[in-house]
Amino acid sequence: MEQVAFGPFRLDVAGSRLLKDGTELELRPQALHALRALIQNNGRHVGYEQMINQAWDGNLVSKHTVAVTINEVKKVLGEYGGWIRYRPKLGYRLEVPKSDELLKRGWHFWSRRTREGFEKALLCFQQAAKETDDDFRAFEGLALSYLLLGTYCMRSPREMYAGFLKAHGRAAALCGLTPELRADRAHGLHLFERKAKQAEAELLQAQREKPDAPEVYVRLTMLYATMGRLDDALAVLHQASGAHCLWPTVPAHEILVRLCRREFDLAIACGERALELHPYLYMGRMLYGEALEHLGRTEDALAQYQMARIMSPDLPWLRAVEARCLARNGRQREALEILANLEQRRASEYIDACYMALLEDALGRRDEAFRELERAFEENSVMFFLMDVDPKLDGLRADPRFKPLRDRVFPGNAVGYAVTV
Repeated sequence: MEQVAFGPFRLDVAGSRLLKDGTELELRPQALHALRALIQNNGRHVGYEQMINQAWDGNLVSKHTVAVTINEVKKVLGEYGGWIRYRPKLGYRLEVPKSDELLKRGWHFWSRRTREGFEKALLCFQQAAKETDDDFRAFEGLALSYLLLGTYCMRSPREMYAGFLKAHGRAAALCGLTPELRADRAHGLHLFERKAKQAEAELLQAQREKPDAPEVYVRLTMLYATMGRLDDALAVLHQASGAHCLWPTVPAHEILVRLCRREFDLAIACGERALELHPYLYMGRMLYGEALEHLGRTEDALAQYQMARIMSPDLPWLRAVEARCLARNGRQREALEILANLEQRRASEYIDACYMALLEDALGRRDEAFRELERAFEENSVMFFLMDVDPKLDGLRADPRFKPLRDRVFPGNAVGYAVTV
């Protein structure tokens, strides 16, 4: 038994190390020996005498010393410490939940970052929650899958946020508000409830608790863009680029910030770097295409939009992005054909109305564009998070109907309204 995996941990017996997701945890040798004894007897109770023989090589120590050592192990395991349980007269037992394999499959599907991947992950996490209803990881996975399905405009924002809140509440009740769960809740406060100040406070707290979490940097970037604090958004990304330059969404979000700053040349340069690092991430290609389009490189932009669509065929709004580019460059017939197809698909799947509004406007149908924006408001589209800074909205922003809509999205000229889910 040189290496043993359990949950996100790996015990390297030969090297006397405990790792979590590849990162070594600090645990003194005696505590490692106690953990090894529990792992060797996974699912079975280890009594005092057996613990002394296996973890202390037969050297007598008090039951209090054993208890202190086991508590040290539980503390290092953090939210997973509950896997170690004690029963009087029987001893200690490490019991990895039966749902562990389902969770591994769920995170594998989740890592694809496609609608199909998130939906398959949901099924795995739902089954895991049924099998072990006190495993916080199942509910954490459910919450994050719902959150990102809504964030990426893959499914109805209202439905996804309702699912997120329920799963997130259960996860937090089981293991407390971990930095990851705190950051997820903050993301929901920002995009779905538009409570920017509360979201910022939670994200900064999550960053203090876990400064090496790349998603916190990305979410702060999005939040500061919403608030018009584009210098702060860029500063956060520069912090992230040092430690997390290889995280898939960090380079893509630098393109986003450069676009909002109207720095289109720099956005193109960021796009080239993003594609070099992550050529199969649809978001990077889409944003790179937008930068190219702003500088009149229409064919190059269309090529990027089409590649993004091929990579993520289950995201219909990518077709609206492509059609908008066609319409803005005189290819109205092709754009109208795509629009008709999207209208048909709407009968059976969610298509974000903000993207449809941009397409309608590019076709010269301003009234239809505002009807789509009204629909987006009713559906609680997350794409309103860039309402004040997105260059794609410049034309609509000049229309006198835009400001009243904007004031309903952000009442009182403040970022923050409560959504009913």
